[in-house]
Amino acid sequence: MEIKIQAIKFDATDKLQAFVEKKVAKLEKTYDEVQQVEVQLKVVKPATAMNKEVSFAVAVPGNTLFVTKTCDTFEEGIDQCVDAMKVQLTKFKEKLRNQ
Repeated sequence: MEIKIQAIKFDATDKLQAFVEKKVAKLEKTYDEVQQVEVQLKVVKPATAMNKEVSFAVAVPGNTLFVTKTCDTFEEGIDQCVDAMKVQLTKFKEKLRNQ
């Protein structure tokens, strides 16, 4: 599984990148055919609360699944995205199994 991290309008720290990689790696336990995960980290309106936007694009065979969350911290947003993506991957896997 390939993980790409894009930090838009700021520089992501090594600690944040390591956090992303650790959390995203858990998606493979849900569905082992994940090919690539693109993570975008964006700061929207820097002076306000709930200004960290995290989006995942997960490439699986024959499809791409998306999740976007906006939170106070990137860590919280990443956790929410991973949880939402696990649900999507489980549904995708069930759909494949039922065909």
